[in-house]
Amino acid sequence: MPRVKITDTVLRDAHQSLLATRMRTEDMLPICERLDKVGFWSLEMWGGATFDACVRFLKEDPWERLRVLREALPNTQLQMLLRGQNLLGYRHYADDVVRAFVARTADNGMDIFRIFDAMNDIRNIRVSVEAVKKAGKHAQGAICYTTSPIHTLDRFVQLGKEMQEMGCDSVAIKDMAGLLTPTISAQLVKALVDELDVPIFVHTHATAGLADMCQFKAVENGATGIDTAISTMSGGTSHPPTESMVAAFRDTEYDTGLDLQLLQEIGFYFREVRKKYHQFESEFTGMDTRVQVNQVPGGMISNLSNQLKEQGALNRMNEVLEEIPRVRKELGYPPLVTPTSQIVGTQAVLNVLTDERYKTITNEVKLYMQGRYGKALGEISPQVRHMAIGNEEVIECRPADLIPEEMDKLRKEISELAKTEEDTLTYAMFPDLGREYLEQRAAGTLMPEPLEPADSNSNGGKKAATEFNVSMHGETYHVKITGKGYTTHDKRPYYISIDGVPEEVLLEPLEEISLDEGEEGKRRTALTGSGRPRATEPGHVTTSMPGNIVDVLVKVGDKVNAGDPVLITEAMKMETEVQAPVSGVVTEIHVKKGESVTPDETLIEIE
Repeated sequence: MPRVKITDTVLRDAHQSLLATRMRTEDMLPICERLDKVGFWSLEMWGGATFDACVRFLKEDPWERLRVLREALPNTQLQMLLRGQNLLGYRHYADDVVRAFVARTADNGMDIFRIFDAMNDIRNIRVSVEAVKKAGKHAQGAICYTTSPIHTLDRFVQLGKEMQEMGCDSVAIKDMAGLLTPTISAQLVKALVDELDVPIFVHTHATAGLADMCQFKAVENGATGIDTAISTMSGGTSHPPTESMVAAFRDTEYDTGLDLQLLQEIGFYFREVRKKYHQFESEFTGMDTRVQVNQVPGGMISNLSNQLKEQGALNRMNEVLEEIPRVRKELGYPPLVTPTSQIVGTQAVLNVLTDERYKTITNEVKLYMQGRYGKALGEISPQVRHMAIGNEEVIECRPADLIPEEMDKLRKEISELAKTEEDTLTYAMFPDLGREYLEQRAAGTLMPEPLEPADSNSNGGKKAATEFNVSMHGETYHVKITGKGYTTHDKRPYYISIDGVPEEVLLEPLEEISLDEGEEGKRRTALTGSGRPRATEPGHVTTSMPGNIVDVLVKVGDKVNAGDPVLITEAMKMETEVQAPVSGVVTEIHVKKGESVTPDETLIEIE
């Protein structure tokens, strides 16, 4: 039996799962010399959500990250995660974009492309695999592992065989949520090894507390390699610790041959780096056996909790986790991995926050119902499909067959800002975000989001202002803020304990109340922090959840009917049409493209 091959995920999936994908290149480079000496089969360091995070939050060029890490890791294979026809974005791209993206990625130093489709629709990875093979690189097909009444062992083996026939150099079991059990791992790996000639790799998350046992059983049954994360960036929604798995296989026929002491030195380095990103830590990234029911993958729950926190709705996380399996069933049991995890997850959030299921439906759910992400393996709820798309046609072909070539058009659209083909491809992935990034780069105004300094007091890196003493009228009270609720009717509930007694406090931001002079004297006008009026009338158009304005579809003076789309907003990377609540004439527009909005604001007025 050859030595087990180790892929370490610390430069990509580990921090995507634990720190909302926020690790900066500057914190990767100092440890590269030691990482390069380990002898990993590969280092996963690109793809997934890192491309988006670099441009959106870190204001880094993701292509430059690839180049500098390639130079810093000359002896180690670099690996990325590619979403098939979705590449690194959230829609299907034309075949010429896929081929161009893969070619430029290979030329910039990528060695191994792990390619998957969120629907396990084999048609959606074909062009990517062909492009990787043309570039002379390693194409690894990835089976998205999930559980449902329709996902069987035979079905997964058939997928593996189709990937091998397509030309994949290896096949990976991609268990993005940590759903594998030791017994199933042994059975699935053995079945694949018996039927396939290419090596089998196993990628799983530690969320359910089973991942290290699953990997050991997988190796015993013929797996060639496993994915791990250096110990101080492992566990919970991340992966089994590299050092522990190396120790587990030491002095066995599967011995990895890796230097445990060197790995531990690397672990100490990342222990300090992790502290820098404490603001992105979440209580939902530890071990949670509920994943066996809700199937939420590590990267998704890290970002989901961060987004709910920004919306003041973190206290409703459990409701969202309960809603996700319901939405998934109604959508035909798609595996929960980007972009289907965002599609299902965002719709579940909307169903919870609007207190009415499918009152608001994202554009991505509508496209999914039309078959534009691929074919669902299970039956889609006819009722939900009708609510989403009515009697619109459902396509049967490969979705990308309907997309004309895009590269020439993209090059023209961004020619004034793009210096390289890579810049054009950044724009292709995220048109609005990419353009904004390139404009800021040209103006010299790129500024990464700020990092909160760790509290100098020993408080786990958190700010101390959530617990304090209040002295009043000669008495001292111990106050601890335990949570906050979602803003309704201009008020936000805060949950506190006073000397150990739980209390709910409703706060209304009075500084947001302005006095205007009217014909009949002074009148109070409720304003939001942005200065927009609060929604108080039937014709006031609002959004269901905080987000950004993608497009304004009407202008002042337009006549609209109730139900007509008037805005497109983006929240949690998904787009939603906002419809007119009444028929009438547009009299005021309080937003423009690119602005941030919240649910209590009037965005458009219709009379």
